[in-house]
Amino acid sequence: MNKDSKIYIAGHTGLVGSAIVKNLISKGYTNLIHRTHKELDLLNQKDVENFFQSEKPEYVILAAAKVGGIVANNTYRADFIYENLQIQNNIIHQSYVHKVKKLLFLGSTCIYPKNAPQPMSEDSLLTSPLEYTNEPYAIAKIAGIKMCESYNIQYDTNFISVMPTNLYGPNDNYDLEKSHVLPALIRKIYLAKLLNEEKYDEVLKDLNMNSMDEATIYLKKFGVTKDSVEIWGSGKPRREFLYSGDMADACVFLLENRNFIDTFNNDDKEIKNTHINIGTGSDISIKELALLIKDIVGFKGKLVFNTQKPDGTIQKLTDTTKLHKLGWKHKIELEEGIKMIYSLYFNK
Repeated sequence: MNKDSKIYIAGHTGLVGSAIVKNLISKGYTNLIHRTHKELDLLNQKDVENFFQSEKPEYVILAAAKVGGIVANNTYRADFIYENLQIQNNIIHQSYVHKVKKLLFLGSTCIYPKNAPQPMSEDSLLTSPLEYTNEPYAIAKIAGIKMCESYNIQYDTNFISVMPTNLYGPNDNYDLEKSHVLPALIRKIYLAKLLNEEKYDEVLKDLNMNSMDEATIYLKKFGVTKDSVEIWGSGKPRREFLYSGDMADACVFLLENRNFIDTFNNDDKEIKNTHINIGTGSDISIKELALLIKDIVGFKGKLVFNTQKPDGTIQKLTDTTKLHKLGWKHKIELEEGIKMIYSLYFNK
């Protein structure tokens, strides 16, 4: 890519997209284009077609998606599969039609089977059943991988798929119902700390409420009190976490330096599993994560693990061998990253 290449970032306001935009700007790219949802409905085929026709981007980063945690994935199953398929179909196809030089499609490591061997290599894809709670989202992302592969094979396009592990960072979603585990833990433990220290004005400010009675009732729904924080499951499942800035750096590295042909062995009879895991290659239990956040936040109360709630997959660790061979490795370790985003949240 040239510094003035026209680059379209779909989903530029989210955790993933905003990190990629920041990285591109830091590297001197000057011709970035994006649209808000109000300006461009990515679910609308005609609107996306018109956008590509008028803007003619040279490079496309497909970071737009409907995302959420275990509760949201399991509750809004139809929304997750429909919206993600629509977004992908529209953008990937129009990238082919309008001869985009390179497209980067972002998915998630939830594409892998529930009982995939650990760490999960790219070759684990489609080898056994998925985790039920996020099956619709995973199927949509698998379809995106296969769509990129299929267009590359049939039309000689240059579409690359990357599967980041669990991400955290600036512009994350801290909604108590719909957020992922790490930001949810940060906010719940932070609010419990405020209750414990009787900083009620700050509690009301955080929740955008006017009454502590209302706030107390609301927080109890999520297991947050002045003395304790409830956490779903046993705390035994292990998860891998990658700082969004590192994820963005990996994506831009691949856009700048690698092509679809680099993602598979040319001697293979079948071209498949061309996607690339992006992660750290190390994990932590949810209990260890919660204790780490508790220590960083400075909460003096207890953590209570509700074993009546589902754990989800016991371990999800990525095999990052392929990414390392392509020339990239993460820089920010978990404790440093949590301190960075807690500082951002605390000072928002």
